[in-house]
Amino acid sequence: MKMVKKIDAAGLHYTPLNRQVREAVAAGEDEIVIEHVLGQRFIADGLVGEVTLVVNGVPGGDIGMFMRGPTVVVHGNADHAPGNTMEAGRLVIHGSAGDAVAHSMRGGMVFVRDDIGYRGGIHMKAYNARHPYLVVGGEARAFLGEYMAGGTILLLRRGSKEPFAERGLASGIHGGEIFVRGEVDDGCLAVGAVKKSFGDEERAGIRPLIEEYCRHFGCDAAPLLADDYTRIGPASARPFAGKYTWE
Repeated sequence: MKMVKKIDAAGLHYTPLNRQVREAVAAGEDEIVIEHVLGQRFIADGLVGEVTLVVNGVPGGDIGMFMRGPTVVVHGNADHAPGNTMEAGRLVIHGSAGDAVAHSMRGGMVFVRDDIGYRGGIHMKAYNARHPYLVVGGEARAFLGEYMAGGTILLLRRGSKEPFAERGLASGIHGGEIFVRGEVDDGCLAVGAVKKSFGDEERAGIRPLIEEYCRHFGCDAAPLLADDYTRIGPASARPFAGKYTWE
């Protein structure tokens, strides 16, 4: 029998709220539903296991930080740095998210239905067998994939037909890949970033991400699967090598 724990977060400081969440996980609850969330930080931070958290409201910063395994579904927007340094699991945001989404993420999957702010995917990295994925349905602001060292970012830009032109794209990237639906203005590529070929192999690689995104958010995958994407990766594993003086 599925065990479901409900927590009312109305007026509750994030410290006792997170204590209740950890106690529910320790008690073996299969699903935890948190109602009336409004700005509480650090929800699901460091949690391990197969538990599902349903967050109804707008959580504060760093939801899912250091998380290893759980699934967190947010029915609302999210503040800054959701999925920060996450190792495993899924974070599904039914809305938009702030800056630094998936900061230093090294495993698991983050899906954002709508837009994200600045520096999405900054310092993302692959770690041993772990490979992080960030999938964004709307737009991303400047410095997407900054200092990226591994993983995959997929920017679907649903509803947009103009070339992507936010500045500083993939600044200092030295690992991983970014896929942007449609064209990317050459002028927005930053130091260390280059466009790479996009063919059948790459299309097949992002297909499961598109299909899962559409399952989470109830949209049609067919047009997204049929469109072309711009693939961006590192020009070098040491993009700033020329900036140093060697004796």
